Amino acid sequence: MPSKGQLAAQLDPATTVLLTVECQQGVVGPGSALPELAEEVRSSGTLHRVARLVAAAHEAGVQVLHAVAERRPDGRGANNNARLFRAAGRLPVQQHSGTTAVRIAAPIEVADEDLVVRRLHGLSPIAGTDVDALLRNLGCRTLVVTGVSANVAIPNAVFDAVNLGYTAVVPSDAIAGVPADYTPALIRNTLALVATITTTDDVLGCWLGRGRAGACPGDQTRTGPRTNAVRLEVRSAAQCSAFRLVIRVQPL
Repeated sequence: MPSKGQLAAQLDPATTVLLTVECQQGVVGPGSALPELAEEVRSSGTLHRVARLVAAAHEAGVQVLHAVAERRPDGRGANNNARLFRAAGRLPVQQHSGTTAVRIAAPIEVADEDLVVRRLHGLSPIAGTDVDALLRNLGCRTLVVTGVSANVAIPNAVFDAVNLGYTAVVPSDAIAGVPADYTPALIRNTLALVATITTTDDVLGCWLGRGRAGACPGDQTRTGPRTNAVRLEVRSAAQCSAFRLVIRVQPL
């Protein structure tokens, strides 16, 4: 976990965009094509926390971007090169363009200033879409990734964001996948290596309760001796498949 000061610097409203991934009625709503995922995202409180983040972003002046996955009724242009796509094409609820299935699900509120990017192909809400160009035009440096699913679209979004040069921030309690225990394993063993892992409450604290300029509430200036040792520790797979970087700076 980053310090509150580090997190505040990353979450500067002027250079941050909040991304919601596939938080649409046909995926996380009551009539979802994926009822197990919908149940998990609702019973865990994930969808409610995404809605809180969106509301806070609106209040703090953070740009919100909703990524929606959909397909034409005739399937034209859609992928058919993996089991996932073929299975999706047979589901009783289809994410057809223009239907209620591809509307953002309650309780998330879409403001007039929000951007909605719809894709007809692929696994990622970023690759092959307008998202990267929009982020650059917005002056984005940090992308906060929320939504579903931790199985496919969320890791795709994080990897794409990092590859494109953005800092990815993932509130660990604002993403979900199935089974439920897969999400924390993904975060611990994969996303923590490339993204800043935080919580919804910490993000809300930075956006809504900022104390002194550029800092989250509760952040304290650290004083006292510090060493100039730089230690990169690679723990064994048996312990944890994660990298830990500890940096201390000796005052001049």
